[in-house]
Amino acid sequence: MRRSPVAQHAPHRTPSAWGSALRMLGIGAAVIAVSALGIGGFIAADLALRVSDGAVDLEGAPEVAPPSLGAYPGEFAILLVGTDECGAVSKQKLGERCVREEGIRNDVNLLVHVSEEPRKVSVVSLPRDLMLEVPDCTREDGSVASGSSKAPINSVFERAGLSCVAKSVGELSGIDIGFAAKLSFDGVMKITDAIGGVEICIGGTGIRDRHTGINWDPGPRTVSGYEALQFIRVRKGIGDGSDLARISNQQQYMSRLAKTILSSETLTDPGKVLRLANVVADNVDPSKELANPVRLAQLALALKDVPFDEFKFLQLPTLEDPDDDDRVIVNEEAAAPMWEAIRTGESMQITGKASNHGGVVAEETPTPSAPPSDAPSPAPSASQGVVLSDQISGIDLNQQTCSGGKRR
Repeated sequence: MRRSPVAQHAPHRTPSAWGSALRMLGIGAAVIAVSALGIGGFIAADLALRVSDGAVDLEGAPEVAPPSLGAYPGEFAILLVGTDECGAVSKQKLGERCVREEGIRNDVNLLVHVSEEPRKVSVVSLPRDLMLEVPDCTREDGSVASGSSKAPINSVFERAGLSCVAKSVGELSGIDIGFAAKLSFDGVMKITDAIGGVEICIGGTGIRDRHTGINWDPGPRTVSGYEALQFIRVRKGIGDGSDLARISNQQQYMSRLAKTILSSETLTDPGKVLRLANVVADNVDPSKELANPVRLAQLALALKDVPFDEFKFLQLPTLEDPDDDDRVIVNEEAAAPMWEAIRTGESMQITGKASNHGGVVAEETPTPSAPPSDAPSPAPSASQGVVLSDQISGIDLNQQTCSGGKRR
């Protein structure tokens, strides 16, 4: 069994290759954020029409200035939704599990917020079993879906589409959401195929989970295609087997995917960039304000110098729903300071574990050798900002984790 390792916290800034590549390729911030969550890539201007096909309006979204050259001014937020839709490829793999009476569910819900200067990126995962208040929403056909004082978050897309999910999450968080995008199962598989796979880490005793068909030994493993989909869906074979454990495992995948896409090997490989651009154009459904290539370049430029330790993946703190022990509600006391810090652009210090439910463990790293006796002492670190409740689990982009695998 692997020993409990120490997470990496060394300061690290995003590679300069990122900034130059963004300027050359016009990569969108939404796309970069999406890449960090397993839902993104590079969108070139000549793919704009394909990207905008089927784009939706966001009801009640804040007004944004027309796209222009230069970095996006001010803060912005993007809602990223992963649905349980089966496409041609996933139907072959999942078979009868793709046939059901209920509609499409939004099982992965990620709120990405980028602050004003100095830029900070916060990615908050909302559990699929979360119960929340849902407002009245206007559907794409103009009809109105009545709101509810309490409903499962993963029923909202079926209720009234992407716009309603964004409106509901905006009211929950108090954050104005100006952009949104949706991705299905096939898109997840095709994105990892396009970049040649993502190396993840399996800890514990390995993962054996009959629900996803995984039987993997401990250690590093490069996943792509269907294996990538299996990995982000696995639940029973990690940690305590809960959806909250699965979220932490998904954050491992998202952070490693982000680093893979932002690496010089990807950015300097025209073939990978083109494949990724085509995958995004064919598989990501954006809101209308996000479908403009100039807007994407604006958002990209706003992210080019964000330090990795200011790129936080956080899990919304929750409590068991007193009305249903299979559901959760927001832990308001723990969540309020987090939302306030995000809205005001404060740095945040994570005090909780990488996973409070055992979904991941910190990756074991070699013990560094002692510095020479005459080496200067490290400079005092700047204030870590708002200290988050230990009920909030998460990592920054410098940290590496491994799945808390169990053979069930």
